[in-house]
Amino acid sequence: MHYVSTRADASAASSSPSNASFSAASFSDILLGGLAPDGGLYLPAEYPQVTGAELDAWRKLSYADLAIAILKKFATDIPEADIEALARKTYTSETYRNARPDENAADITPLRVLEDEGGRKLVLQALSNGPTLAFKDMAMQLLGNLFEYALAKEGTELNIFGATSGDTGSAAEYAMRGKQGIRVFMLSPHKKMSAFQTAQMFSLQDPNIFNIAVEGVFDDCQDMVKAVSNDLEFKARHKIGTVNSINWARVVAQVIYYFRGYLAATKSNEEKVSFTVPSGNFGNICAGHIARMMGLPIDKLVVATNENDVLDEFFRTGIYRVRKSSETHHTSSPSMDISKASNFERFVYDLVGRDPARVKALFAKVETDGGFDLSGAPGSDGDEFKQVARYGFKSGKSTHDERVQTIRDVADDYGIVIDTHTADGIKVAKENIEKGVTMIVLETALAAKFNETILEALGEDAERPAGFENIEALPQKFTVMPPNVENMKAYIAANTGL
Repeated sequence: MHYVSTRADASAASSSPSNASFSAASFSDILLGGLAPDGGLYLPAEYPQVTGAELDAWRKLSYADLAIAILKKFATDIPEADIEALARKTYTSETYRNARPDENAADITPLRVLEDEGGRKLVLQALSNGPTLAFKDMAMQLLGNLFEYALAKEGTELNIFGATSGDTGSAAEYAMRGKQGIRVFMLSPHKKMSAFQTAQMFSLQDPNIFNIAVEGVFDDCQDMVKAVSNDLEFKARHKIGTVNSINWARVVAQVIYYFRGYLAATKSNEEKVSFTVPSGNFGNICAGHIARMMGLPIDKLVVATNENDVLDEFFRTGIYRVRKSSETHHTSSPSMDISKASNFERFVYDLVGRDPARVKALFAKVETDGGFDLSGAPGSDGDEFKQVARYGFKSGKSTHDERVQTIRDVADDYGIVIDTHTADGIKVAKENIEKGVTMIVLETALAAKFNETILEALGEDAERPAGFENIEALPQKFTVMPPNVENMKAYIAANTGL
């Protein structure tokens, strides 16, 4: 299995066939990094395919064993015994212990049927039973173990530089805290996360964890991560890696729970399901796209956004228009307060026929003009939007008042309390559900992480798992900085000793 960059320069490959940004990169080559040297994102040269016989066999597997089967298709350069050990170390009921009373923690991602009437079936897939109560734990726990494994083999160290709009940061820090040879520098938008999310990150006192609160929005944080990643000399000298969803290994780890959800929701491979995914950075639903490309019988992939509706606009119109920081709304589903979707480039690469020159030109236009138009209308940048339907994408959006009402309705109708992002997902899922096709909504987080809105919606606090009762009262350690790349590089250099 080899990996290519979405912006690979074929002429560079012909003069240097070993150019890892083009076609010679293995899973291990790209594991510790983020962007390719040419600024693109890595994808398999060809998606591995899954047969019906394999799906039948996988129905009987535990989550860890399913992870092993899928990881073996992508990480072909890692010994199978090592993959097996890493997966079994990661996916345990002890790690994913925060299941609701009516769920089985051993299932890791249990399903709950919300509706099953008149051929319309709505299912919630729990992904938030890990240590930070968010779906990001599903990938980040594996990533932490993979990083430690790779660094030990190489006898080196890694400085992780990432950005978060809320949940990635705490998931990464909990996965990497205390890991040998790893430091984490995590950017987050100052005063724009929930109190719980902020406390989860900033209360960590581990010496290898550095929290930086950036005076701006998430996109400012993300832009700095990309700027540092594109400074190849600085990146190499300071051994910079990333855990953001641009990291390929993290996307692969997310592919696993799409297979798990499908296999748990169906009885035969003749059935199809659809998934609705709350999405801001396009990483989570990009994993669904990859699962579908591998042959998983997915009918529709439904993107659910909040008021920051860049992705919804594209999947309705073919226009990708990035918002400025001043146009990015601070909402009650803050992990989706994103106006520049990093992983979207991976889908665009497939959409335009895997033409790297086309991808490079389109995303250069994002930087110069703020977006591109693939609608095919007069004066547009192309007509590839007509191909979107064959990839099964639909979309919708939810506003604050709608998510508050959805939280109330779900509590009244199904007896469970959901978080604000999952509420966006359920609202949009109900608009797109079809008879005869099970609709699975991917849970984003447990409600306790967004208690301010739960209190508004239900008039009472969300229940907290044991150990999180007074997290906001813990001492916090963080540094406030402006969105300045050179200042950030100086901060990293001063704290790495490299």
